[in-house]
Amino acid sequence: MWRAGPTRGDTVAENKTKPTDRDPTAFIDAVKSEVKRKDSHELVALMKSATGKPPKMWGPTIVGFGEHHYQYESGRQGDVPLTGFSPRAGSLVLYLGPGLDDAALMKRLGKHKATKGCLYINKLDDVDRAVLRELVKRCVAQLRKRRAPS
Repeated sequence: MWRAGPTRGDTVAENKTKPTDRDPTAFIDAVKSEVKRKDSHELVALMKSATGKPPKMWGPTIVGFGEHHYQYESGRQGDVPLTGFSPRAGSLVLYLGPGLDDAALMKRLGKHKATKGCLYINKLDDVDRAVLRELVKRCVAQLRKRRAPS
């Protein structure tokens, strides 16, 4: 989600994942798997509650909530959702960034896979929803504390 294309020469690559006008509800309702559709609607409620922001499509497949501006030491900067998810064919991908840094919570979560910033779950019934809510809240709180340098 946070990747951008390669840079050319001295120019800084533009972030490919941007907010769109696509309707997130229509996107979710078009998901083929009934379980992923149901879980996606539940994730919308959870993430909307955690951020206080409505869902917005970021690119063609990410449902994001809120916005976070980042800037790296290299000067590269951009905007990403505070949190979000994508109902992929293989699994639900949740973008939780720093929310995944709590090893004790991750241990209690249930069946999942994780990479730096991304949580992969097959279905919400595989995880402890209270722990998932806490992970999302931590992600949002930590990103809201971070501010890109002026």
